[in-house]
Amino acid sequence: MISDGPAGDPAPGPAEHIAKHTPAHAPEPVDGPADPGTVRPGGRTARVRDAVLRAAGDALARHGFAGLDLAEVAQRAEVGKTTVYRRWGSTTALVADLLADMAESSVSRTETGSLLGDLRANAHLVRRTLTDERQGALFKAVIAAATCDPRTSAALHTFYATRIKEWAPCVEAAIARGEVPAGTDPHEVIRAVSAPLYYRLLASGDPLDEASAERAATAAAAAARAGAYVR
Repeated sequence: MISDGPAGDPAPGPAEHIAKHTPAHAPEPVDGPADPGTVRPGGRTARVRDAVLRAAGDALARHGFAGLDLAEVAQRAEVGKTTVYRRWGSTTALVADLLADMAESSVSRTETGSLLGDLRANAHLVRRTLTDERQGALFKAVIAAATCDPRTSAALHTFYATRIKEWAPCVEAAIARGEVPAGTDPHEVIRAVSAPLYYRLLASGDPLDEASAERAATAAAAAARAGAYVR
């Protein structure tokens, strides 16, 4: 379902996210909206947000949620500490904004003209993201935090809902072509593709290789054609 680096290329350092953040050019505090994610596109405010979210993602990948510190993030982003505290206020708010940004900037779905082709594209995108050194560690940290923090959990659920919604039209198109039965739940099909890949990442420790991505896509497509996901 998720994540995501540029199509056809290995994801650059969720699951599925383009690492587009660049360092801010000025360390001084910047005026702007108090709520995370409500910044004007472009300009200093956007640069500060990009730099802070990039630094937060790096910190999560290196140290996990427990090691995330707003003051350290501000220092690494070369942004005034008061700006970070004023705009985000807590590590959970910062992680929520990071996940929102990841969902917004993730790669769009691939449309190949067949359900199996589309699900393969999704599966390989998820696999590349989860095996990326930075992104895989980042997702593990966020998922671990979500198990004990309600705000992080809600943000993570929103992230995955956004990514599933992005890829669901592939299944809707397959229904229209007659590849799968009417009434098939597109969201369930997309979930079925990524579920075994996340299981390997978080539970079994089995290799997350291209063969596992192929199997996940093929199994989901076969089950959809057989009517397993009809509501």
